[in-house]
Formats: sequence, C-alpha cells, structure tokens
Amino acid sequence: MLCDVCKCNEATVFLTQILEGKMQKVNLCDACSKEKGVQDPTGFALADLLLGIGAAEEIEKGAPSQKCPVCGFTQADFKKTGRLGCSGCYVTFAEGLGSLLKAMHKGTEHVGKLPQRAHREIELGDRMRALTEDLEKAVADENYESAAALRDKIKQLAHEKAI
Repeated sequence: MLCDVCKCNEATVFLTQILEGKMQKVNLCDACSKEKGVQDPTGFALADLLLGIGAAEEIEKGAPSQKCPVCGFTQADFKKTGRLGCSGCYVTFAEGLGSLLKAMHKGTEHVGKLPQRAHREIELGDRMRALTEDLEKAVADENYESAAALRDKIKQLAHEKAI
C-alpha cells in the first residue's frame, strides 16, 4: 500500500480517525510520518491520542511535580508515552487515573477470566457453603425436616461436584 502523502513509498504507519460517524484512514510512509510528527514522542501525547484530546490532563490533578518513588516516572513521562513506569505509579497517580481507567475500561478493578469448569466449581462451592449454613441453622432451630432436605441437597451437590 502506498503512502497517501507522497504516493511513492510503501506505507508503514496506518492511522484511523472517526469523526461524526465517518471513518477516515491515512496511510503514511516512514519519511512522511516523521515529517508530520507521528513517530516523534514529543510531537504529540500518546495519552491524548488514545483517550481524547486533553484527557491526559486528568493525571495532573495531583501536585505538578509528582514523581513515582519506585521508578521516578513523572506525569510528563505518562503524558508523553501514555504508559506508566511500574505498579507503584498506579498508587502515586491514583487520583487522576481513576477517571481515565473508567473511561477506557468497564471498571477500575481487574477481574480476569476463568475457564468454564473453574467457574462451575466455584459456583457449586458457593451453593454448598450456603446450604451448609442453612443446615446448621435448621439443626440449631430443631427444624429436622428441612435439615434432612438440606442434607439431601448437599449430598446431591457433592455428587455433581465429583463428576
């Protein structure tokens, strides 16, 4: 694919912009991308590019000279690269990061994924614990009929868990 600017070199940088529901693609060669400042990290803020113009200023809510005590990363470093230096940066810059992370992701806490089998085992374990608590309460209240029914349900779940 040829560069959209010079129309003679092979494109190596591909930019996509969506404005008012219309997608525009720009393909640039190395020389043209450098000329436009796309590959120069000081030419634009990656955080602004990824999060929207001006969004990186959210990180600057703390003290202007705030620095990570672990790696020495500053707010200016984050604004230039769009990345944090270490896990300590998340604590140091927590105040401004909360709103940025909420805008980028579904929440601010990593949940991760589980295999379907592990999810099923956790679910069965939770049901087993709840039934055991109910059984203990039924025995304490001397409600032996419901205690027997709960005991049977627990045995059935234990059998399902073993399969």
